Amino acid sequence: MIGIYVIFGVFMLISWLVSNRLKSKFSKYSKVGLRSRLSGKEIAEKMLRESGVDGVRVISTPGKLSDHYNPLDKTVNLSPDVYSGRSISAAAVAAHECGHAVQHARSYAFLKMRSALVPVISVSSKYMQWVLLAGILTVQAYPGILLAGIVMFAMTTLFSFVTLPVEFDATRRALVWLRETGLTVGEEHGYAKDALKWAALTYVVAALASLATLAYYIMIFLGSRR
Repeated sequence: MIGIYVIFGVFMLISWLVSNRLKSKFSKYSKVGLRSRLSGKEIAEKMLRESGVDGVRVISTPGKLSDHYNPLDKTVNLSPDVYSGRSISAAAVAAHECGHAVQHARSYAFLKMRSALVPVISVSSKYMQWVLLAGILTVQAYPGILLAGIVMFAMTTLFSFVTLPVEFDATRRALVWLRETGLTVGEEHGYAKDALKWAALTYVVAALASLATLAYYIMIFLGSRR
């Protein structure tokens, strides 16, 4: 069991460093005003309108860095700082979340795949840790329990990796639109790109941590078969 704690420790440290760097970047760019003076809400509505996406509402949601797109009720949820903000970070985040709305409207393959995995992940995440714990404790007598836990964990790992192209593509769409509309130019665009790069790195770290943990459980299972 020591191995799993080492893996968790290493990736918790990396995740903490990336998260702190992300917060630092967004704090920095939230102080850089956008030349157009448009708020995050106005930018989101403008991108949706110009992308031909209908029926999507832009609303404010509590929290910090809590921004997300909800495909179930077709809402772009922006945190207060982004919703009302008129900064580079607000513009970048608002455009990124609208990138997901555009993906939804265009039936982007990886977004459809991720959405299809959500019900499975909801069930797996609820019981997975208990199944894995029981499997490790009884691996010699009942290896099938650990194998079941590994399959459940593999689904969450798959979800993490399917999320990567979804996030990268939303960022690409956001940056292309911001540049083509002239809302971010020169140094502004570089700041927007940098902010979204660090946001994307949080998903990369999470996916790699999940893969490393999955490999650890697989090694335990294979070791018990010798």
